Amino acid sequence: MTHTDTFLALSAATGRFGYGSPRAVTLAADASRALFLRSTGPTDPVERLWSYDLTTHQERLVADPSALAPERTGAVADLPPVERHLRERVRIWAPGIGWFAATPDLATAVFTLDGRLFRCDTATGECAELPVAGPAWDPRPNPDGTRVAYVADDALHLVPGGRLSPADGARWGVAEFAAAEELGRSRGHWWSPDGAAVLAARVDESALPMRHLGDLAHPERAADSFAYPQAGGPNADVQLWVLRLDGEQVRLRWDDVEFPYLLAAEWDGDAELLLTVADRLQQRVLLLSADPATGVTRELSRTEDEFWVDPLPGTPLRLSDGRVLTSADTPAARGLALDGKPLTDESLQVRRVLGPWQGGLLVEAGDGDPADQQVFLLDPDGGDPQRLTGDPGVHTVAAYGEGVLLLTSADLDGIRREWRHTGTGAHVPFADLSAELPYRPQPLLQRVTEHGLPTAVLYPRGHVAGRRLPVLLDVYGGPGFQAVANEPRRWQLKQWWADQGFAVVTVDNRGTPFVSPEFTRAIFRRFSQVAIDDQVAALQALAAVHPDLDLSRVGARGWSYGGYFAALAVLRRPDVFHAASAGAPPTDFRLYDTAYTERYLGLPQDNPEGYEADCLLADAPALNRPLLLIHGLADDNVHPSHTMLLSQALTRAGRPHAVLPLPGVSHMLPDGELERVAAVELEFLRRELGATPSA
Repeated sequence: MTHTDTFLALSAATGRFGYGSPRAVTLAADASRALFLRSTGPTDPVERLWSYDLTTHQERLVADPSALAPERTGAVADLPPVERHLRERVRIWAPGIGWFAATPDLATAVFTLDGRLFRCDTATGECAELPVAGPAWDPRPNPDGTRVAYVADDALHLVPGGRLSPADGARWGVAEFAAAEELGRSRGHWWSPDGAAVLAARVDESALPMRHLGDLAHPERAADSFAYPQAGGPNADVQLWVLRLDGEQVRLRWDDVEFPYLLAAEWDGDAELLLTVADRLQQRVLLLSADPATGVTRELSRTEDEFWVDPLPGTPLRLSDGRVLTSADTPAARGLALDGKPLTDESLQVRRVLGPWQGGLLVEAGDGDPADQQVFLLDPDGGDPQRLTGDPGVHTVAAYGEGVLLLTSADLDGIRREWRHTGTGAHVPFADLSAELPYRPQPLLQRVTEHGLPTAVLYPRGHVAGRRLPVLLDVYGGPGFQAVANEPRRWQLKQWWADQGFAVVTVDNRGTPFVSPEFTRAIFRRFSQVAIDDQVAALQALAAVHPDLDLSRVGARGWSYGGYFAALAVLRRPDVFHAASAGAPPTDFRLYDTAYTERYLGLPQDNPEGYEADCLLADAPALNRPLLLIHGLADDNVHPSHTMLLSQALTRAGRPHAVLPLPGVSHMLPDGELERVAAVELEFLRRELGATPSA
């Protein structure tokens, strides 16, 4: 399908305005230079490896996939299956160098291209292909760059050196599904600082049910099969082993029955390892010290919560003086504590801990409107926080080192990246070659209802007051993602929808992050009721102050959890919602994964009422509004069976609906698929809600 709409064509051609943006920025240990990935411009999807000198501010191309492997297409189908699945987990879909690893001085970098392994001298740009035992992925160089560890055929190998992990039927050196998709750990092997050993994850998935994804457009191809941890069922058995290059093997021992989830692992010198583990319901998180010589572990800190320990990136963290930084939530604020003593008060909502910097602790946090995010330097001894950013917007730290920060600052005027040098006070822009954003959106932000729900309303550009508009609720609504934020890229497609003749409304209901722990935890043991109640209440509150919102014509659209909500809306509140487009909806959370679902709903065996209440299948006979179901048939996150089961229930109940299957398409909607889907949704929603585009 060729895009005839100018915006959709531009969005597809520019990777949703992301091609040409630098990412994966990595600083050398001495902060003298950086490596990063970026394509050559706004319509080039192929990411290359670049070097940047922080003294001269000059950049240089290190590795170009088109030169190293000119015959490759960059097609996802050409990747090793395990890498293809991991790219889904970490949301990387641009072709080229998906990720790289480097020595601490950045002298050597390694990466794979379609299973081929390359090592580059970053000073000269000379890259050599290394021999591998099979299609390789996730390579990691030892500290001096003389050896590379990589995974092939579920085994951990060295080059030079051969196979390192035992042939015992398990997968070695990988992150299992739950870790990579839900727990923030995408890697499964780590070099010791002296290069004499590798810490490796051993993953046994033999107890897990298998899931299969066949390409219905290509019936001659075998189905893609993978182990999936289904809610209430077994998880992968994950162990950690120290594999020494001299052949010695030591298993790290902790109570992995009580604490099955490995959240993080790292070497802290050659003689100690630090592990973060959690119990199945994630109500207890431990930081452990491990002896790599004996495998013995001891507890350094424990964080507990009667609901769940909400993941706070960067914690727990042991400081150089031995004190341990942990999350410390109150109902009103996400905070931090050092050795159990509160470090922050309720004026901050901490979102991420970067780590020690310039004698303090570098963090990202909110200190007012949840649509904004600032960067702070905290005094570990309890002094007042120092705010390093000032203007409203979403400010993030992309990289940091001694005396330097790479800051990304986003607001409705655009996105800016700059290196800040604390010694000289210089602010140096960092090149971004992405396309200029076509819209300067103007979402009208407002907190509504007694719960202070963050909301936004977008009108068509040039909207004339008094013209009543159908309402399109563009929704997510689930844990872990904030929709209402002062970041311009997320509003581009929403503005396009508004220009098609809709008043576009977005609401962060309770259960979403960054307002307060109490706000987030309101969905404990049941998703659906709080979400639907809050979204309906927000629509009514907004209509009271925006008279051009025509609540007799309300549609909902969303993807993933947002797709779940869109379907939920027309099934349970047809008095409010008159049509819905539901993309990749998890229609029965009993079929979704363990780590995500059980964190919020508990075990299905312990909370059958909550799971049943959140399941949409029994609601099928109640459908009396138009519903479009959309699902990628290569979706290994929310399996297409979720949509098929709801469609089956609707058909058996005699309820008309539409289904748009997307052969070969994953959960991420890459390569212009999102825009093709939007065009189909537009035709459906215009027809059902009577929208006409703005003049």
